[in-house]
This record gives sequence, structure tokens and C-alpha cells, in this order.
Amino acid sequence: MSLIFYTCIIAFLLYVLLSTLRTFLLNRNPASRKPLPPGPKPWPIVGNLPHLGTMPHQTMAALARTYGPLMHLRLGSVDVVVAASGAVAEQFLKVHDANFLNRPPNSGAVHIAYNYQDLVFAPYGPRWRLLRKVSAVHLFSAKALDDFRHVRQEEVAVLTRDLASAGNAPVHLNQLLSVCTTNALSRVMFGKRVFGGGGDSKADEFKQMVVEAMVLAGVFNIGDFIPALEWFDLQGVVGKMKKLHVRFDSFLTAILEEHKTTGSRGGGKHVDLLSTLISLKDNDLAGEGEKLSDTEIKALLLNMFIAGTDTSSSTVEWALAELIRHPKILAQAQQELDEVVGRDRLVSESDLSQLTFFQAIIKETFRLHPSTPLSLPRMAAESCEINGYFIPKGSTVLVNVWAIARDPDIWAEPLEFRPQRFLPGGEKANVDVKGNDFEVIPFGAGRRVCAGLSLGLRMVQLVTATLVHSFDWELADGQKPEELNMEEGYGLTLQRAKPLKVHPRPRLSEHVYQA
Repeated sequence: MSLIFYTCIIAFLLYVLLSTLRTFLLNRNPASRKPLPPGPKPWPIVGNLPHLGTMPHQTMAALARTYGPLMHLRLGSVDVVVAASGAVAEQFLKVHDANFLNRPPNSGAVHIAYNYQDLVFAPYGPRWRLLRKVSAVHLFSAKALDDFRHVRQEEVAVLTRDLASAGNAPVHLNQLLSVCTTNALSRVMFGKRVFGGGGDSKADEFKQMVVEAMVLAGVFNIGDFIPALEWFDLQGVVGKMKKLHVRFDSFLTAILEEHKTTGSRGGGKHVDLLSTLISLKDNDLAGEGEKLSDTEIKALLLNMFIAGTDTSSSTVEWALAELIRHPKILAQAQQELDEVVGRDRLVSESDLSQLTFFQAIIKETFRLHPSTPLSLPRMAAESCEINGYFIPKGSTVLVNVWAIARDPDIWAEPLEFRPQRFLPGGEKANVDVKGNDFEVIPFGAGRRVCAGLSLGLRMVQLVTATLVHSFDWELADGQKPEELNMEEGYGLTLQRAKPLKVHPRPRLSEHVYQA
């Protein structure tokens, strides 16, 4: 015991010595080198970690108002640069994108995402390009999305019937949304629904697992920034990650093994993603000896489940909450839907392009409530210069998507929910959310933009349009719209601090809600 104790003390002292030496060398700032970006003075050893608080995206936005849109933080031994304006984000994600293609080391990638064998955290290179190509062709291409359009519409119809059957009982919307998005995705990925209705205990458990993964992934784990303390797991984060990984791996392994035995359940001409992956498993997909392993298949499925379910359901929940708080905007959206769709059927994906005002509502929701408030981190492969400041090799880059979309220099009344800003004649009529316009980048941008952008957009639009069109909405417990709590709960994704509890009141012809 004493030997372990003294070894830890020696390791920690060596870390402090090396960290101090590195800081000294970095800050010598020869005349030939530009200064680091401005930022708050770091504390000894821990740096600026204590400054982050419980809502880092909000804290960093506040700090940026003092230190500017390109800010330097010292988190333990790691240099972190934060982009808090669209112009600065464009420098990192477009102009210098090739220098920031990899992720920095982090415990989530090791202990949850199969040790960097997934698409989200894999190093940029042949393996990453292989996983990206497979998912792009077989899940996210225009053809793949159109082939499985009927699946999304069928699952949204199930959601609608479940809500219509609630009667006078209030519903927790987030759980039903989670079931809908998860089943829609699972039918595409492996040809079957994984959950029953909103009362399915397995669905409740899975929702909790996904939320826990997002919360853990959003924690600034001390061990990631102070390697000498990694072994101690002071916050208990790594232990929780390991336990959560076991649960996810058991879930995914069962699906994979069953699918190997039973084969595709997609039916007809549409083959599910997992069957495709299994059929490609022993093939040289890239012509360079690149083949998929079972672990990589599970890691890819894990990405799809975590990134493709909770992000969509939480965005829909935020959209509906905003519309309940703004009844005039809700009424205007319903009027447009009635004119385009009528009251004798549900919304279909083919209707969405005709809903100009509704599309503006979706953009405004993504602006105020981006599903990922802080972008997934990137790392500088080489030292470079951005806006006259020195960015050291190995720096972690964070893009504060939340702050960018609330920048008062770019957005009029940035804290107000104003879909009109995206309409023809509005201040941002031509801005999209697909990573081309850096004023609002909920899916990121550049080569590592969210792979599921197109699917996420379709799902959020279809579900939200259907809920707005099919129901009038009342808050539970007699709560008034202006009293609705809009506080955020932090994780890797932006959850509502208090889930939305509502009474849905059917407004379409009765036969629409029948199976």
C-alpha cells in the first residue's frame, strides 16, 4: 500500500514539474511567434477547469464576452481554444479544416466507443473513411433515405395513435418521442422494432442508457486533462462509463448474433443496414485490405443509436415547448399545415418542402436549442495561426455552437424565438443549418460534419410537423404557457432540465388516428 502511495506521489510531482516546464516553454513567446488567444488566468495544476461550472457552454459564452470570440483556456495540461463566433468557427472548420480532423484523447472514446473503433471518434484515415462511406451509402444517402421513408412515416403514425389514445391523462412526451425515433432507426438498421409503446420498460431503460451516455460524454473528466490523476477516477466517470459500456455491448451483441442467425428482416427489396454490414464483413471494402470487424459493426450501431435517437427526440421536444410558449406562432404553423395537408390525413415527408413557415420554425429551434451545444472536440495536428493568434500543436478545439447562434452581433433579438428571421425578406432568409452557413451549425461543419445530418433533419421535421398538425396542446397541471420552464440540462446533447408534460388534443378527422 505504501509503495503504491509513494509511486502516485512521485508520478504526480513529475507531472507538475513537466507541466510547469511545458507552460514556461510555451509562454516564452519568441518575437517570431504570435501570442496565444486571450483567456482567463488559469489556476495552478487544474488550470481553468474550475471556471467551467455545471453548464460549460453557457460559461464559455459568458467568458467569450470578456475575452473575445477566440479564447484560450488551460484545462489541466491541455491547451483548449474555443470558437464563439461564426467567423472564428469558419477558420477552424473550413479554412484550416485539414489541420483539425482528429479527436483529442478522451475517456469516452476508450470506455464507451470501443476504444476509438467507431465513426465519431476514429482517427481520420482509411478506417474512418471506410466507416463513413458505409454509413453514407447504406443509411444516409438520398436513395437510402427515400427507400425507408415509409418506415419513418409508419412509426410517426404509431406515435400519433398513442398520443390520441391518452385521453385526459397527461403524457411525458420525451419518452414517447424516444420510442418513436429509436424504432424508426432500428427498423432501418436491422429490420425490426426494438420497443413496444411508451410503457415498455425496456424502452425506459434504453432511454436512460442513452441519456447517461450523453451526460457522461459531456463531463469534463479530470483524468483527460491531468493524466497523473487518471488512475484515481476522482469523479467516478470512468467507472460509470465501463458499466454503461457493458450494458450497451450486451444489447448490441445480442442483436448482432441474432441477425447472423435469422438474416435480414427488412422485407421486400429493402435490405436493412446490419444485413449489409454482415455481408460486407469479409470483403475488402476499400481495396486496401480494409474489412469490418464485429467490434466495428457494434461501434457503428452504437453511434447510430446514441447520436440518432436522443438528438432528434430532444430537438422535437424543444420545438414543441417553444410553440406552446408562442401560441400565435403555433396557430400560424397549424394554418399552413391545414392548407397544404388538410385535416383528413397525416403529414408525409413529401409535404415538408411546401411548408415554408414550418421550415423556418425548425431552423429557429436548431438555432436556439442546438442538439450539441459544444461541438465534439477536435485536435490540432500541427501548430498554426488563426486570426493573428498562435494555436499550439495538440490543442483541443471546441466550437461553442450554442454561443454562435446567440451572438448579438449577428442575430437581432438573439434570445427571442422568431422563426420569421428565416422567411423570405427576413434577416437570415438564405441561411441553412447544414454546415454551409457558420452563423448556425447545429450539425457541425467540414469533413467531420455529423454523418446523420440528412436523416436527423428529416426525422425532426416529420415528427414535429405531425405533432403540430395533429394536436392542440395544453400543459399539464394547469400550467400556463408563459410559466413553462425552459432551463437546460447539460450533457453532450442539450436536454430539457424538466421534461415536457402535456395533454394532446386531437384536431384532425377521427379516422386519421385509427390503425
